[in-house]
Amino acid sequence: MKLKLLFLSLFCSLISVAQTFTGSGGSIPDNVQQIEFSLNVNGLSATNLSSTFGLKQVCLNVLHPYDSDLNVSLVSPSGVVVNLFSGIGGDGNNFSNTCLSQTATTSINAGSPPFSGSFKPQETLGNMNNGLFNPNGTWKLRILDTYPADQGLLLNWSITFGSNAPAPFVFASSNLPIVLINTNNQTIVDEPEIISTMKIIDNGSGNLNYITDNTFNYSGKISIEFRGNYSQTLPQKPYKIETLNDAEQSIDVSLLGLPAESDWALLANYNDKVFMRNQLAYKLFGEMGHYSAKTKHCEVMINGVYMGVFILSETIKRGNNRVNIAKLTADENTGLDLTGGYIIKNDYWNASDGWQLNYSPIDHPGLVVGLAYQYPKPENISTQQRTYIANYINNFETALYSTNYTSPTLGYASYMDVDSFIDYFIMNELTRNNDGFKKSAYFYKNKDSNTAIAKLFAGPVWDFDWAWKNINECSFLSVTDGSGWAHLINDCNPDSSGTGWFVRLLQDVSFQNKLRCRWETLRTTTLSNAALFTYIDATAVYLNEAQSRHFERWGNLGIATGAPEVDADPATFSGQITKFKNWITTRIAWLDANIPGSVSECSLAVDTKIKSNVQIVPNPADDSFLIKLSANDVISKVELIDVTGKVVYSATNTINNQISTSNLANGMYIVKIQTSGNEIISDKILVVH
Repeated sequence: MKLKLLFLSLFCSLISVAQTFTGSGGSIPDNVQQIEFSLNVNGLSATNLSSTFGLKQVCLNVLHPYDSDLNVSLVSPSGVVVNLFSGIGGDGNNFSNTCLSQTATTSINAGSPPFSGSFKPQETLGNMNNGLFNPNGTWKLRILDTYPADQGLLLNWSITFGSNAPAPFVFASSNLPIVLINTNNQTIVDEPEIISTMKIIDNGSGNLNYITDNTFNYSGKISIEFRGNYSQTLPQKPYKIETLNDAEQSIDVSLLGLPAESDWALLANYNDKVFMRNQLAYKLFGEMGHYSAKTKHCEVMINGVYMGVFILSETIKRGNNRVNIAKLTADENTGLDLTGGYIIKNDYWNASDGWQLNYSPIDHPGLVVGLAYQYPKPENISTQQRTYIANYINNFETALYSTNYTSPTLGYASYMDVDSFIDYFIMNELTRNNDGFKKSAYFYKNKDSNTAIAKLFAGPVWDFDWAWKNINECSFLSVTDGSGWAHLINDCNPDSSGTGWFVRLLQDVSFQNKLRCRWETLRTTTLSNAALFTYIDATAVYLNEAQSRHFERWGNLGIATGAPEVDADPATFSGQITKFKNWITTRIAWLDANIPGSVSECSLAVDTKIKSNVQIVPNPADDSFLIKLSANDVISKVELIDVTGKVVYSATNTINNQISTSNLANGMYIVKIQTSGNEIISDKILVVH
């Protein structure tokens, strides 16, 4: 018995003593390159790390002239990744004797360069202590430098194990659907995809979902890989998923009630702290009458590790439930078959997956612009099909830049669907989404018929995680007064040049007027402040439980991470929502005053028979406007109603029918007029100060 007690005492003393392992460093490559530094851990007696004995601390010394360029993570021998910090320190220098520990009183988010001392990491170290893997083996410090122009150097680093270690984050249930992915000990990479399994738990609206549930919305094989470009560099990764049958062949299935298909995306929200920038944009474009990716919020676990809130989204592809254009096979190379359908995009391109346009934007002569093939895929599209779609776009641009470009039969309108281009412009300018004019900018063309040429459509819209915000990407994108045209992104020498088509289109007065009319129509319905904020508030309530878990997982609430935002980052979810709504209010007010064109020819749900009885001048108005009625009519009451339905002006007596607008915000208003004979007359007035 004494020997047993002595052995137990010795064993307990061994595991209670902290054990530190130190690794060497090296240079940190620049410009979105990732490097891993390894150290070997051996001799730990614990079979699996846990809160009894587990990882307690990570320390490092780094020389770097711009701290916020760095994303730093710890990778266990089994592949579990913990985000230590990302995007902190601004333009400060270095990390000097910086230690990450859950017992620290200050978060690394609240520290300042060179971060000397002990700080809580952005993600809990406890996620390593999940009782699932042996700590002996190769550990890695993963460092990603996300911006060019400056290199760094890791001097050294260490990890410490000991007793009373932090416990892992526990995820048990959610009001959102839960996605469980098992990679069978494989590492997810950006090509090739790996075969895994996926289960989705969804007990329906109003019911909680538990990770222990055994009834599934989907249970089967998938292939999975990373997707995106910049978004891959962030700690929470986006994923591309394909549903497979048992033979590992593509199979169409309905996920979470969305139309059946095989290709899906799990969009990460590290760069979107309101979790709805993409979803709201897709919803609005769909309400405008176009195909737009359908989405569902969910929470995701991969290999038993909680990964936060994602958006399960359709991807852009041809199909009856996606972009519904004709199927085009490699052997359809003549006649009507050759004419469609095609999906192309303004994005990164090269000679193998796209082509260079023959025209430069009129405001940037000599600028090289290219388009890329989306459907058919570059590896499937035939030589004849490449030639056809390139010639079609060339003919469109030739008409667009001709002297007859405004002609309905000889100009651009004979090649493109004007209404879709207007809605595409509105959606991307509403959100000040510069990516929508230089990359992730999609267009499609259906097959011609025997009687008509199928025109080029703009859309679907895509990729808004850098939108709906002020970012330090270009001078006009960083302003806080809501101003600036996103379609002028070529002024900023972007990494992918935009076509510049809208610059030319906006020189046409007819296009301007159609744009203004469409904007005013949408502002009374889909794009009214009331409609937008009703959706945002309801979605925020739906996400309120899950958002706390997400931010506990990633630790980036209250610090600018992802897109280089110029505004202060609110430290609460409710603060993020308020910031989001305030940005929208400011942006819409600027667009109300600056969308070009005239409303004089618009029919905006105003009865033309009634409208003929009234004339409002001037329209648009600055400080006032005059109501002119027929000779026999006298005004007894006037009301001005804003786009939310609120009465902002009411008067029973007017002086010479002159109405003051000096105290009104810029925007469109309904003028409701009651005559002495109790006739109700309505019209619209645009106020622009």
